[in-house]
This record gives sequence, structure tokens and C-alpha cells, in this order.
Amino acid sequence: MKRWHYVVLFLAGLLVPWVVSRFQSVPGYMDADYYFAGGLQLAQGKGFTEPYLWNYLDDPQGLPHPSHTYWMPLASIVSALGMWLSGQTTYAAGRLPFILLSAFVPVLTAALAFDLSRQPRLALTSGLLAVFPMYYAVFLPVPDNYALFMLLGGTFLLLAPRPQKWFPFVLGALAGAMTLARSDGLLWLGLAGLAVWWKFPLSFTENGWAGKFAREIIPAGLLVLLGYLLVMGGWHYRNYVLFGSLMPPGSGRLLWLETYNQTFSYPASSITREGFLQAGFSAALQDRLTALQWNLGTLLGPQGGIFLLPFILMGLWSLRGELRTRLAVSGWLILFAVMTVIFPFAGMRGSFLHAGAAFQPYWWAAAPVGLEAVISAARRRGMFDENARLVFPGMLVILAALMTGYLVLSRVAAAWGAESRVYAEVEQRLLEDGASLEVGVIVCNPPGYYLSSGRPAIALPYGGEETILQAAETFGAAYLILEKSCTFDAIQDVYDHPQNHPSFFFLGEVSDAKIYRLLLP
Repeated sequence: MKRWHYVVLFLAGLLVPWVVSRFQSVPGYMDADYYFAGGLQLAQGKGFTEPYLWNYLDDPQGLPHPSHTYWMPLASIVSALGMWLSGQTTYAAGRLPFILLSAFVPVLTAALAFDLSRQPRLALTSGLLAVFPMYYAVFLPVPDNYALFMLLGGTFLLLAPRPQKWFPFVLGALAGAMTLARSDGLLWLGLAGLAVWWKFPLSFTENGWAGKFAREIIPAGLLVLLGYLLVMGGWHYRNYVLFGSLMPPGSGRLLWLETYNQTFSYPASSITREGFLQAGFSAALQDRLTALQWNLGTLLGPQGGIFLLPFILMGLWSLRGELRTRLAVSGWLILFAVMTVIFPFAGMRGSFLHAGAAFQPYWWAAAPVGLEAVISAARRRGMFDENARLVFPGMLVILAALMTGYLVLSRVAAAWGAESRVYAEVEQRLLEDGASLEVGVIVCNPPGYYLSSGRPAIALPYGGEETILQAAETFGAAYLILEKSCTFDAIQDVYDHPQNHPSFFFLGEVSDAKIYRLLLP
């Protein structure tokens, strides 16, 4: 690969997310709202605190509340960095680092592909596939972990086979950075351990096993742990000070969810192992079969890129002797199992899509290798001519570009930011009702509402009317916003018949969002 190849890939990788960002004047969904709002708090000198709650899993006691007790802080830190450097606390400033980071994804992918194949033509094809990431294109320019995970995971796999003795430290630090981005980044700490284990084959003859284990495996493993703690040690200490544990206490409750809506249970102590067991094996099995279906769809669509998937699989088979292939495939299989069996609701609601982004540069690197293997096999049978090695990769890139354009237009151009516009209109109704900005609101997307209004907001709790009133009293909320797409059985009648509930004074409706003043005792 020549230097100008990387320059072209960087510029193309910068252009695509910049164009996509022209359609995204707001973060657009709750994850990105949360990360940007967290960055805004940091940029304004308010530290790791938040005047909103999107769940109650860690038993919050009031607002403001310690931030990032479920989602991790790296994306917010990066967003705050954009605001600090620009001197502005605008969304354009907060998302700028993510657009720039996205531009490096094709460069890294091409470098990884070239390290695998040593063929500039294949590496350039891989880089261009990363320029047009199809389903991921709409997420790369927003404050979220997609670009971060692609860069960190791709760098991990690029460096994993390096022979230098200090590289385990680097792998541990990368695993720490991935954990600082997402809690499932802990998987990469395990992959760093696997890399150490597989790089140092042990001999069971002539007393070599114990000696080699002591001389190489243990020191390398300690370097991995040291690198991890260098990045994550401070955050673990913060959790210990706040909660008395290295990880936030609410995460373990996700093991016992019976439905996705229980994520928003208040109080969170209502989520119990006993309740999970009482629900029965058949219900748990059905949930996991549903998660399996969703996660296979994620494999086929966003991760496999539909028409790329056969070539990715063929490429992985061709690269099966590579340490990196073993690490990537093993890590992906573990992730798939965890997001299907252990955390099925999180998996099918986006966590598998998020966490799987870390492997995406390797899949893009493998796809042209698989295509090359198919072309070589066809030519041995007298099919095609030498031009096929240029024509077919070009067709893959063109298809990826067309699919990327279609997905961006269908998912972003028309509907992006609709929720934010509704929230702005709702806020105007609240101001007309005399609500001061210190009064909180209960809503489906609390960080999104906070960004639209500056008003404290808490999540719609899972439960009946009494649960809503209890949460409102605890966290100082005086208004309830019920959205058509965000209700559940216990409060459906409040939405359908807003005049029939004496504790909920109906103020009006904005685009299927119904507004209530809460009449607390």
C-alpha cells in the first residue's frame, strides 16, 4: 500500500460521514442523546453527573445523579473533547470528533487487510468497503461507540500477532479502552489473554511446560492486566467509592429480566431471580429464541452486509491459520452466545449490533480475500479472465456504496430528529402551563428530552399508575409524557382514555404524545 492510498481512504472516509451528518441536526436516538448529554455536562464543568435518569437499575435516590452507571463514559469524554477544543457547547462541536474518528476506520481496515494479504489491491478494496459501511453509516457521525469500537477492535487485531514482549501491555490497554466505551468491552480483556496463550505454545516434554508458563505466559498476562488497569483502574475505583463494587450494582439485575420493559422497573429491587424462575423455562426459552432470530438478522444485515457475508466466511476460512482469525471468530461467537443466552433483551435491542462493530474491520478485511479465493477457484475451472480480479471487487464496492446511500436516505433523510421536534413542542406546552425549568418530567427518552428543553427528566417506570406517582414524588417530576410507541399494558388505558384518571390531568397532545400534569397527594 502506498501512502496516497491511505490519504484517499481517509478523505473518502471523512466525506461519507460528513455528508450523512448533514441530515442529523440532533443525536437522533437515546444512546447518542445520552452520550452527548454526558459530554455536555463534562464540557460545562458539571463532572460525571446527570439531571436525568434513563433507568433505575442502580437504585438512584434523586437528581442530579452520578452519570454513566450503566453505559460507560468514553463516548461522552470524546464528545466533551470536541466541545473543549472548539470552545462551543453545540451538537456540531460534540459530534466533530466522531466524524474525524470515522475517517480513520477505512485507513485502519486497509492497513489490517494489507497486513493479512500483502496485496495492495485487496487492501484497497477492504478500505473502500469500510468507506461505505451500509447499515453502520447512519451511526458513525453521532456521539456513540461505533467508530470507537471499530478503531479499538481493529487496532487490537492488527497488533495481536506482534512478537515484541511489551505488546501484551498494549492489548490490555486497548481492552481497557474498549471497556471504558462499553461494559461488554471486558470480552476483549479475555481475548487479550487468549492472544497471550495462543502466541506462546507450551511444550509438555523435558519439563518445558512449567518453565515456559512461568517465563512467558505469567509475565505477559500481568502486562495485559497492567495495561487494562492503567485505563480502567480509575473508573473501577470511582464505582467502588460510589457503590462499594468495581462495577455498578444494577448490571447484574439484567440477568433476571422477564421482559425488556423490566429494564425500567421502579424500584429495581422488583427484578429478582425468584421472579425469573417463576416465569418458567418455556418463557425464558422463547425469549432466547427470539433473540437468536434477531441476532442472526444482525449477522446477515449490518455485520455481514447481506451480499458480503459469503465472501467474509470464505475469507475467514482462507485465513483460518491466522491468530487474528481465531481471536476474531472466537470473540464473535462468545459475544453472540452472551447476547443471545445471557442478555437476550439487550442483545436484540442493539447491544449485539453495538458490540459487534469491533469486529467489523476484520470482516471487511476478510471479504476481498474470500472473493479472491472464489475467483481463483473459478479461473482454475476455465471461467473468467484476469480482469475478473478488478471487476468483481469493484462491483462489491459499488453495491456497498449504493446500499449505503439507500439506507442513509431511508433511515435518516426523512425521519431523523422527529422525536426531538416533538419534545420541543411538548416543552412549549409545559411552559404555557407555568412549569418552571426546575420541575421534572417523566418521558420515554429522558436524555433526549433534557437536550430539547434543559429540564430534568426521568424514564417512564415500568408499572402501573401508583408506580408512576411514586417515581414522580421521589425525583421531583410533575408532568408525564406518554408516547404512542412507548407504553405498556399497565398504563395503556391512561393513554387511550386520558380523561378517566383523576391523578393525571390531561393537558393535550402533540403528535401522538399525550401530556399530563400529575396531581400528587
